[in-house]
Amino acid sequence: MKKTALVTGGAGFLGSHLCERLLADGYRVVALDNLYTGSRANLVTFADNPDFSFIEADVTTLPVPTPQPLNLTFTEIYNLACPASPVHYQARPIFTTLTSIKGVLFCLALARRDGAKLLHASTSEVYGDALVHPQDEHYWGNVNTIGIRSCYDEGKRVAEALVADHIREHDVDARMVRIFNTYGPRMHPHDGRVVSNFIMQALRDEDITIYGDGTQTRSFQYCDDLINAFRAYMELPKDRVRAFAAEHGLGAPVINTGNPGEYTIRELAEKTLALLPGSKSRLVSRPLPGDDPKQRRPDITLAKELLGWEPRIPLDDGLARTIDYFKSVALESGRQPSTATDGHR
Repeated sequence: MKKTALVTGGAGFLGSHLCERLLADGYRVVALDNLYTGSRANLVTFADNPDFSFIEADVTTLPVPTPQPLNLTFTEIYNLACPASPVHYQARPIFTTLTSIKGVLFCLALARRDGAKLLHASTSEVYGDALVHPQDEHYWGNVNTIGIRSCYDEGKRVAEALVADHIREHDVDARMVRIFNTYGPRMHPHDGRVVSNFIMQALRDEDITIYGDGTQTRSFQYCDDLINAFRAYMELPKDRVRAFAAEHGLGAPVINTGNPGEYTIRELAEKTLALLPGSKSRLVSRPLPGDDPKQRRPDITLAKELLGWEPRIPLDDGLARTIDYFKSVALESGRQPSTATDGHR
């Protein structure tokens, strides 16, 4: 009998890649998305697969738990529902926080109902403007609770607390992934994230906007590497996941996933231009927005040990694939890239 997986945020950048992978692995897949940042266009390559179904719905308004529209029994649940780019989450901050909190409660209730495994997609943003470098899972973070990014940062922190408490109080088989900057095909070309911004600006011969002096650092993980980590994590039995967390002094099963290669924002801009030698773009500086982290690099020691996983796609290769996607798809939209001063997400 086929396993059945639910992917909330399934029409988004990462959610659609996950749905595609699960179908390839022989699952029956249900994607749930309100299409605020997701798109049906992300689903076209597998929308006709008889094992795939899509439900347009908002996790903030569905009852917990609900027999409708999710009247299936799920084997695995992946919670990816939440705006993840500054342009989108700062446009609707209250909605963003509620999506993090109500979304995870919805998934936790379904996991309890069905005895399903749950993977909750958290974020490196829980570390805030980190005072520890690189960031490992024991670091509690340095987050501004009332800043312009707090709707996302604090929503994700509360979601982690809810997952941890459901493990302790209800023995839910849940595990969490703190995702560092991830990029690749199906990114929204105008979501304000640094990779998509730089590529779109270079393709249109516009100034490439660097906030501050460009010495801030980020680590960039290609989407396929992240999906591999998701699948490896969910293949592990509950007892192994719990024992590993206890052995390493973690309050709940949580691991970082990201590429430990660290680049300055200026280096990323230069790499982008090198892959687009015909671009007439030049680098320009703009004031640094509030709460923009100075350094961001994951310590992935635990992911290596638990999953036998590490990223495989070099930044140059991943950028080339992403540029090819934007060349073939994004430019057809005719829309202008975001000019919001949202920092380097």
